[in-house]
Amino acid sequence: QVQLVESGGGLVQAGGSLRLSCAASGRTFGSYAMGWFRQAPGKEREFVARISWSGGTTDYADSVEGRFTISRDNAKNMIYLQMNSLKPEDTAVYYCTMDRNTIVLRQGRGAYWGKGTLVTVSS
Repeated sequence: QVQLVESGGGLVQAGGSLRLSCAASGRTFGSYAMGWFRQAPGKEREFVARISWSGGTTDYADSVEGRFTISRDNAKNMIYLQMNSLKPEDTAVYYCTMDRNTIVLRQGRGAYWGKGTLVTVSS
């Protein structure tokens, strides 16, 4: 049984930073691509960032490029999302996802999902 558990969300002022974490269990973590998606109130879920199984390749949405950094620690079965220069429009529930296929993951059709962590950015 695969389980993804996000943590690190909270309330922060615009311009501030947060670091999200996602703990994975139940599979050979190192063979899966991982990613982050988010869903703001009243909006569809959208891609934020992804990272290859080795950590050697990353990809970001244009809206977060240069402000967010995705990373992973395969020894700890963890991925992270460092979010800097946060804006009110970054307010959303952030979800961790994983899949063997990085294209499927990027399309939002990852095999496994966490329950999300709420990030609120005040102006």
